[in-house]
Amino acid sequence: MEELNGSRSRQHRISLTERQTCALTGVSDVLSFDVGEVLLETEQGMLMIKGNDLHVSRLSLEKGEVDVDGRIDSLTYSENGNAAGRAESLFARLFR
Repeated sequence: MEELNGSRSRQHRISLTERQTCALTGVSDVLSFDVGEVLLETEQGMLMIKGNDLHVSRLSLEKGEVDVDGRIDSLTYSENGNAAGRAESLFARLFR
């Protein structure tokens, strides 16, 4: 890990095996997850993982590591910017 201006910056990496196991680094928060979708805040912006029978099998936010198992259909990033604001607006939209 590197120190940049007093804050930690983690390298973001994705390793996808057979569309069934996804190992991620550089994850700062897990915003939501269920069997169809996992929403993560990463060093490169928001990441939405969609699929079937998804399960967060390993979570270590101290290290910034997450493993997701299941049938992975898509990985989608949103624009960089204020991740917390986007997460709140997503939750606000979900609970309307």
